[in-house]
Amino acid sequence: MRSRSIRSTAPLLLFAFLASGFALAEDLPGMFRKAKEQFRLGSYSDALTTLDKLQTESDKNGNESLRAALSPGLHFYRGACLAGLGRSDEAIPELKQYLAYAPNARIDPGLYPPKVVAALDAARRAADDEENAERAANQEPEQTGSLAASYRAFPKDIPPTPLSVDESWADGPVHYLMTSEERDAYSRLSDPVQRSEFITDFWKRRDPHPETPENEFREEFERRVAFADQRMAQDETRGSLTDRGQVFVLLGPPTYVGRRPLRTGEDLNDANGMMIYTDHDISNALHGKTGAQAAIIWDKMTGPNNALPNSDGNYREIWHYRRESLPQGISYLQVDFDFITKKGYGKNVMQRDDRTLSTLETARTAMRKGVIPTRASK
Repeated sequence: MRSRSIRSTAPLLLFAFLASGFALAEDLPGMFRKAKEQFRLGSYSDALTTLDKLQTESDKNGNESLRAALSPGLHFYRGACLAGLGRSDEAIPELKQYLAYAPNARIDPGLYPPKVVAALDAARRAADDEENAERAANQEPEQTGSLAASYRAFPKDIPPTPLSVDESWADGPVHYLMTSEERDAYSRLSDPVQRSEFITDFWKRRDPHPETPENEFREEFERRVAFADQRMAQDETRGSLTDRGQVFVLLGPPTYVGRRPLRTGEDLNDANGMMIYTDHDISNALHGKTGAQAAIIWDKMTGPNNALPNSDGNYREIWHYRRESLPQGISYLQVDFDFITKKGYGKNVMQRDDRTLSTLETARTAMRKGVIPTRASK
């Protein structure tokens, strides 16, 4: 989460307000900045008063776009102020609201008061407890998201994919399974009969029970492909060949899915400048700074919800895979796949990092051997 510059009130406007006898009407971002400064100074009661005023102003007609944009920050700083005042019972519900926007948010315990850090942790535990209690009450399986539920209801007896013996077969979703040697071998075949025999042998090598007429691995693979094709197509791109389709085909349905508006600065791979401050910028700004001065700079450049969300239909979709849904050999308790949609950037573009890429490669390696690689399937 990154910060953005905020315009100050024009001197001419200030003079006009003072001359007319009216109190200065601060703009909403300016009020938000004021509340943050009060919080930094430990003036929690004053900050709460400013936040209440900000809430009232944002609720007025004409402020609809900023209202949604400011909501996460309002919840965070209201909860942080309440925690700072020792009113944790009131702080936790506010911070739970904040976590609904940013479920993976963390704050640096070296830069925030211990009471605030403790309240955020308590809010996270409370949200997890509520989710677990709801699951237990409904006797739901671990995969509770709507995508997982839809896949459970998806037909299991998918008709076999029509046998394609042209060059395009290797460019379809089956390329997730092909080794480089298999791809090279197939590319050298020009005779339809030879290609047909290659494809038959390809699936035979991945049949977990060759003594039976069924090929359970192929059936599950083609079921995932059919589901992705139906639900995840983008423009002219086949659903199973999109970023989301690739993840679904290799890992199956996620444990649950979250989706929310994209805030400026959240897409680390955007070369078009979504990042307001790079790590290099932050390092330079902190050089030679210590104590409170360093804390103020750090919060300004990296603090939670300093940026306003983009309201132009940009969003991020997060697929959460818990440990039981991850391949054997992956030690993480949870792996999250982020898909960014942003005008000028793309639709549902997967954000690649070591954790997600290693998870996909582990799944791909297992599936090349005819294994559906989830602990749940063991």
